[in-house]
Amino acid sequence: MTAPTTGHLIAGGKVSGTDVYSLNAEHIGSIEDVMLDKQTGRVAYAVLSFGGFLGLGSKHYPLPWEMLRYDTSLGGYVVKMDKERLEKAPVIEEGWAERRRLVDDYWAMPAM
Repeated sequence: MTAPTTGHLIAGGKVSGTDVYSLNAEHIGSIEDVMLDKQTGRVAYAVLSFGGFLGLGSKHYPLPWEMLRYDTSLGGYVVKMDKERLEKAPVIEEGWAERRRLVDDYWAMPAM
């Protein structure tokens, strides 16, 4: 069972599957999952799934949570960058944990 959404909180299970839009309100994908920092308990990354056709061949991009804002009129998250930059971002694949530094460097975020 997923916890209800209250105030400024939302259950992780409700985030998964939420649509993601570009700055010009173009649907670009959806949140596949969220990745939590084990020590702080904060959401570090949202895993954005986009690309491909009918769900086949889509890639999974770890996107810093701070790069998203929820837009009630769209009923989804808006990513604070253009689609072209997003397409150049590192993708999640086997061994991603070892590539965390590459992802952090790309998004210019300090390691937690």
